[in-house]
Amino acid sequence: MTYIDPSPLKSADTHPAMLGSLLPPSGVLPLNFSPGPASLAAEVQAAIKALFDSERMCSMYLSHRSPEFLDILTSAVKHCRLAMNIPEDYEILFMHGGGHGQFAAVPLNLCPNGDEKATYLVNGTWSKRALSDASKYCRPFVVSSENQDGTFTRNPSFEHLDPESKYVHLCSNETVNGIELHQLPKLGIKAPLVVDASSDFSTKPIDWVGCNVGILYACASKNIGHPGLTLCVVRKDLMGSPSKFCPGVLCYTTNAREGNLWNTIATFNVEVVNIFMQWMIAQGGVHEMERRAIAKSDLLYSVIDKSEGFYATPIADPSIRSRMNIPFDVAGGDEETTRNFLIQGWERGIVGLRTLTPFGVGKYLRASLYNGVSMNQVEVLAAFMTEFLKTCRTQQ
Repeated sequence: MTYIDPSPLKSADTHPAMLGSLLPPSGVLPLNFSPGPASLAAEVQAAIKALFDSERMCSMYLSHRSPEFLDILTSAVKHCRLAMNIPEDYEILFMHGGGHGQFAAVPLNLCPNGDEKATYLVNGTWSKRALSDASKYCRPFVVSSENQDGTFTRNPSFEHLDPESKYVHLCSNETVNGIELHQLPKLGIKAPLVVDASSDFSTKPIDWVGCNVGILYACASKNIGHPGLTLCVVRKDLMGSPSKFCPGVLCYTTNAREGNLWNTIATFNVEVVNIFMQWMIAQGGVHEMERRAIAKSDLLYSVIDKSEGFYATPIADPSIRSRMNIPFDVAGGDEETTRNFLIQGWERGIVGLRTLTPFGVGKYLRASLYNGVSMNQVEVLAAFMTEFLKTCRTQQ
């Protein structure tokens, strides 16, 4: 994927839609399709607001060692386990540092000597970045699907893995590239699977035992909460031998031993995750979240595929197209047509399709369809895309 430095864009075009603004004109309800941080479902937002309206002390300023917060923490662990069918031989940890922190935490916890082998399956931007950090703390064996031009349009092979690896790392959904593993693979080696599920956790079932999942981590701000907390699910037999250089804040053994209270936990964030998990269970659980993800993404891909090339997505294979993040271009990436599309969408409240990222601004826009995005909101986007296409074709 080709990226463009956003600084010239800023100086050349200062319209809010072109600068990634998420605030549409006054009085227009925003429909947030941003890649994250993302919105939460309306019912979850209402429950969070009620925390400040109740007579009890809100967890935002509740001591993390108070009995009141310990009840919240116990409830959050319970509902995470229930919602995602997490076996009892896995610890559920609420950690700091986001996904980037886990890029280092995984090898620091599993490679005590620093020279152990670990296989990295690279299928996009974030697995490539995880590899870069891990190379400081282990000896990565890399299996990549990167094309010569730097793009990613497929998954790497799962057949040629290093059998001596301490673990196999993969990213189950690449937000930038629009590639998703709809089911985790069952690998042919004994090494445990380590999954970066930051952008798809809670949107599909996980076969924890069958797929030999050793560690799964997910920053909260895509599907289960807001920035400042990372949920880590760690199989207990993998704890106990971290590197001597592993800081306590990243150490699974330390955090598990201290019951998530080695240092000050993100108290409010934990309660938000608890609220989300209870909402998810009430909605029908992870299978219902998966059904919604399929329905929402199918609708948008249908608009793209039926547009006769006016809209296009770089991922041709439907079996690996992301349900969470759909990259697409407008009129082959034509700058003026894309500008009109973004501005007209912004005026209707459709925001987040172009955001300024560390990678700059590329040819493709992105519609992110996390749990907090409703089917009705996707229908609004699909209708706008269809209408915009008809208008452009009429004017030709």
